[in-house]
Amino acid sequence: MADVAAKAGVSRALVSIIFRGQPGASKGTRERVLRVADEIGYRPDGAARLLARGHSRTLGVMFTVHQTFHTDLIACIYPEAERLGYDVLLSAAAQGRSEGKAVEALLSHRCEAVILLGPDAEPGYLDELGRRTVTVSVSRRVPHAHVDFVHSAEGKGVRQAMEHLVELGHRRIVHIDGGRGPGSAERRRAYRAAMRRHGLEAEMRVIPGDHTEESGIDTGRLLLAERDQGHPLPTAVLAGNDRCAWGLLMALTRAGVDVPRDMSVIGYDDSHLSHLMPIGLTTVRQDAVLLAEHAVRFAVERLENEGLEPREAVLDPKLVVRGTSGPVPEASA
Repeated sequence: MADVAAKAGVSRALVSIIFRGQPGASKGTRERVLRVADEIGYRPDGAARLLARGHSRTLGVMFTVHQTFHTDLIACIYPEAERLGYDVLLSAAAQGRSEGKAVEALLSHRCEAVILLGPDAEPGYLDELGRRTVTVSVSRRVPHAHVDFVHSAEGKGVRQAMEHLVELGHRRIVHIDGGRGPGSAERRRAYRAAMRRHGLEAEMRVIPGDHTEESGIDTGRLLLAERDQGHPLPTAVLAGNDRCAWGLLMALTRAGVDVPRDMSVIGYDDSHLSHLMPIGLTTVRQDAVLLAEHAVRFAVERLENEGLEPREAVLDPKLVVRGTSGPVPEASA
């Protein structure tokens, strides 16, 4: 502003008045100041102006690199935040960069609230963070933490997937565990409960894994090695998430196993790549739009309503049947 004022031959205070659109300058002076500002490339710093008033109107979003469903959520967070008059700042957790470091970077840039996509942090850290600033956890629920929670009804999604497989005649159904990934514990419990409900306790098997393609590839290699030793392949696999399912499909395809003729595979998330594969992935859809909208609204409502307690939103998932699930192989039937 001082540079604009010096070149336009007016006071800095008058430049401030003109940029704020307030009365007090003649039309000629206003036009001259704006022309000078354009000539020297000056743009008012909206962020600085908001900070001067004590607000940044910025929401920080912590996500994990390579998690495709997180990119779906981010794409839906932006329009809802913009609709409510907020900007969005991203910070990634990656190998060598912890979630805590990603969150602290957001807070150092004056984000008023943080939205955590599938956080893996300890419950105590989440509770402490939620008491420092408005915090929303998406896809992971931690009882008693002072944080807003937005997630799908994981058990309901798994039940839909298991009912689909059982109706197709499958009995040897394996579950690839998602490890510490968001929703994994609930999905694991729901798988076991469904197997018991259908009298398939003897066929119950949970293979340790995580939410990565590598986990699916490793599981595929394990099952193929067991087949070579005389053990039959499972007729269906419920993967921990879509990425894990893609890895499994790669391993099976390379070994000549036909999906779904020889084995059915179901993922979880319905991330944007699920329907772009050569054979569409049957998966449980989490509604990214609704998850993102609830997360943004929870954050904004708590920022704008002092004393509002954290809340929880549980959204219904939906099984999407595509090309990777089919009737049980005739030999197994």
